Amino acid sequence: MVFCFLILTESSSENPDPVKAKCPPVLVDDVYLNGPTLDVNGAEDFIRESMRIITEDAVKKATDVREKVCEWHSPEDLKELLDLQLTDEGESDTRILERCRDAIRYSVKTTHPRFFNQLYAGMEPYSMVASFIIEALKPSLYTYEVSPVFTLVEDAVLRKMREVIGWKEGGDGIFNAGGSLSNMYAVNLARYHHCPDVKELGLSAVPRLVLFTSQEVHSKSQTFFWLQNSCIKYDTFGVKGLNVRVCDQGAVPFMVNATAGTTVLGAFDPIEEIADICEKHNLWLHVDACWGGAALMSAKHKHLLKGVHRANSVAWNPHKMLMACLQCCAFLVRDKTGLLQRCYSARASYLFQQDKFYDVSYDTGDKSVQCSRKPDAFKFWLMWKALGSKELEQRVDRAFAMAKYLAQEVKKREGFRLLMEPEYANVCFWYIPPSLRDLPDSTELWEKIHKVAPVVKERMMKKGSMMVGYQPHGDKANFFRMIIISPQVSRQDMDFVLDEIDRLGRDL
Repeated sequence: MVFCFLILTESSSENPDPVKAKCPPVLVDDVYLNGPTLDVNGAEDFIRESMRIITEDAVKKATDVREKVCEWHSPEDLKELLDLQLTDEGESDTRILERCRDAIRYSVKTTHPRFFNQLYAGMEPYSMVASFIIEALKPSLYTYEVSPVFTLVEDAVLRKMREVIGWKEGGDGIFNAGGSLSNMYAVNLARYHHCPDVKELGLSAVPRLVLFTSQEVHSKSQTFFWLQNSCIKYDTFGVKGLNVRVCDQGAVPFMVNATAGTTVLGAFDPIEEIADICEKHNLWLHVDACWGGAALMSAKHKHLLKGVHRANSVAWNPHKMLMACLQCCAFLVRDKTGLLQRCYSARASYLFQQDKFYDVSYDTGDKSVQCSRKPDAFKFWLMWKALGSKELEQRVDRAFAMAKYLAQEVKKREGFRLLMEPEYANVCFWYIPPSLRDLPDSTELWEKIHKVAPVVKERMMKKGSMMVGYQPHGDKANFFRMIIISPQVSRQDMDFVLDEIDRLGRDL
């Protein structure tokens, strides 16, 4: 216990001035406890200067098409440049600000107009500011008392997203740390719905369960599916392979995972047809719309997810096509009976007391597998408030149109071959150098084409001119996969990509 002694004067004996209260130095375990140890004014100066660096280097320069997408260095070289060693003594603020500049300088600029490498891209200023606010406040989203504003924001965003899906009468949901985690929620929830005893008794209490999923299922989700259940794949472009007669083998089907917007090809499963089968056989239908869910914002393109309102659950990542800052991932459920809460509730008495002075239904953390959880919905909410649904729709429509333009240009150009007509914003194509263009179509030719994309990718990275992904697919040779998202991107950027690939690969 710390005792403070007041130094009293005759004039202040009755009403001592607390400002004049004196506390002698107090030591506990050789640690002085008097007063704060953080220099708040110094911290403000540091934050103000760091924000200037962020604005100049990570926002302005990183989005300038004249700047490099990346400044490539090998891992060993980069270790030396960054001086990663942690030491006993701290460094000056001036040196730390240099560290900030270096971190920005040597990072890939995913907000650059010529970054097409992943299923996210571009700068979103409103969502970025929301991220800054979140980091400044350090909230955790499990109880209303700790995070009142962000609890209500998440509820509002989930309600609107369910409305967009077509669940007019309500439902449930939660934001979480990734699309694969959303799919994990779906598997566990479907299994709990099928066998409620599994929560208390474990897997030994349930029969061998089988789920069906697309051939094009997301790789990380697929890993979880295989670990947790027997998994049978069906063709993305049809449901003929979907066979619910596996029960003849002693297994019990319980779920179908449909994909709306596959990672590589951007393909959409026929949700309506799959929903018919699920209803007929009483199977839980989950739609992984992490990538393709944004099409629901567009009156012109939402037909790609026709029937999604019949799903039991949906995963949708606004940080992808809609450009909210990472991470921003929603898991949405049609159920209105509290199934999500019952499945994941642990009833932690130190958080979820039932005798609180407010409505404890707003303590949403007990339906999450996480305890600490960032209010990611705020990054989507602030952006949506700023832009409105109409602007979000225009962004989606523009991405579709830009993908269509690029596909048309690929078909026009000598040395380029389109893999398939794009269904979404994924444009997949081969580049064939002049030395290979007159060779007959053969296994040998495709073996040579297979080696082209990795070399071109290496050259573009080391030059820093752009970033475009590549991969094989089934028995198909390596091809480029362009992902078009950002409204910063222009027709000229599409032309540049094809011109640059030709420049970088023409000598192969």
